[in-house]
Amino acid sequence: MSIAIRNYALVTIAYWGFTLTDGAIRMLVLLHFYTLGYSPFEIALLFLLYEFFGMATNLVGGWLGSRFGLKSTLFAGLALQVLALFVLSLFNPAWPVIMAVVYVMGVQALSGIAKDLTKMSAKSAVKTLAPEGAEGTLFKWVAILTGSKNTLKGVGFFLGGLLLAAFGFAVALQVMAAGLVAVLAVSALMLRGDIGQAKTKVKFRTIFSKSTAINRLSVARLFLFGARDLWFAVGLPLYLASALGWGHSQVGAYMAAWVIGYGIIQASVPAFIRRGGSPNSSASRLWLLLLTGVTVAITGALMAGVTPVVTVLGGLVVFGFVFAVNSAIHSYLVLALSKVEHVSMDVGFYYMANAGGRLAGMLLSGLAYQWGGLVLCLVISAAFLAAAFLFSLALPDNAKFNPA
Repeated sequence: MSIAIRNYALVTIAYWGFTLTDGAIRMLVLLHFYTLGYSPFEIALLFLLYEFFGMATNLVGGWLGSRFGLKSTLFAGLALQVLALFVLSLFNPAWPVIMAVVYVMGVQALSGIAKDLTKMSAKSAVKTLAPEGAEGTLFKWVAILTGSKNTLKGVGFFLGGLLLAAFGFAVALQVMAAGLVAVLAVSALMLRGDIGQAKTKVKFRTIFSKSTAINRLSVARLFLFGARDLWFAVGLPLYLASALGWGHSQVGAYMAAWVIGYGIIQASVPAFIRRGGSPNSSASRLWLLLLTGVTVAITGALMAGVTPVVTVLGGLVVFGFVFAVNSAIHSYLVLALSKVEHVSMDVGFYYMANAGGRLAGMLLSGLAYQWGGLVLCLVISAAFLAAAFLFSLALPDNAKFNPA
C-alpha cells in the first residue's frame, strides 16, 4: 500500500468518526428541544452560529491549512468537537429560555468550527494525495469520501435518536465524546508526513478566491445546499413529528435511512457518469434543472392534497437521488478547477459558500415552516434551485482537472 493511499484511508476514517457525532448531535438537539417545547424558529436559532462560524472557518481554515498543513487543521477540528460534545452535555433544561438558547448557540458555534475545519482538511487532502493528472481517480476518491461521509451522517442521525431515547441527552453526548477521543488518538499516531502545506508562505489577504470559475461555482453551491436545508433541516423532521405523529426513534431512523441512501448513491456516481471518467459543468446544469423539477412536482402534489406519506416520503427518495448526483458533481468540480498549491484556499472559500447556503436554509426552514408549513419550505427551496441553475450557466463548459 502506497503512503498516499494509506494517508487517504486514515483521513477518511477520521472524517467518518467526526461525521457520526456531527449527525448525532444535530438530531439530539433538534428532537430534545422540540420535546422541551421550543418553537421551530427557536430551534433554527440554536444552529445559527453553527452555520455562521462554519462560513468563517472555511474562509480562514483554507489559509491555515496552506500555512500549517492539513494534518494540523484536521486534528484541531476533531479536538474542538470533543470539547463541544462535553460542554453541551452540561446543559440544564431548567435554565430560562434565553440563557438556554445563548448557551446552546455558543456550543454549536464551537461545533461548527470543528465541522468545517475537519471537512476542509479531509476534502483538500484528497486533491493533494490523488495521482497527478488522474481525473477519474480524483472523481472516484472525492465521491467515495463524500458519499461515505453522508452515509455515516445518516447513521449518526439514527444514533442520535437512539441514544436520546435510551440514555438521555447528557449521557449520549458524553459517550460520543469518548468515542471521538479514540479516533483522534489513532489519527495522531498513524497519520504520517506533511499534507497540503504550501511550499511558499501564503499571505492572509489571499483567502478570497481569485478564480472566476470557483466564485461562480461557489454561488451555485450556496443556493444548492440552501435549497436542501430549506425543507430538510427543520421543516421535515418537525413535520414527521407533528403532522405524522412519529416518535424520536422513528424520525431519527427515517432521516438516517434517507441520508444513508443519499450517501450510497453519491459514492456510486462515478459508476454511471462517464463510466469512470469525470463530469463537466454541462452535466451539473442538467442535474440542477432536474432537481428543480422534482422539487416543484413534490410541492404541487402536496398542494393538490395527495396523501402526505406518498408525496413527502416518496418524493424525498427521488429528491435524494438527484441531489446526491448534483452534490457529487459539485464536489469534483471544485477540486478539478483548483490548483494543488492553493487547493485548501479554494476549497475553504467554496465551502464557506456551502455553509452560507446551509445558514440561509436553516433559518428560512424554521421561519417558513412556522408561517406556511412544509409547502412554503418547498416553494422557497424550488426558487433557490432555480437560482443555482442560473448561476451555473456562467460556468465554463469544459471544466478540466487542473493539477498545476
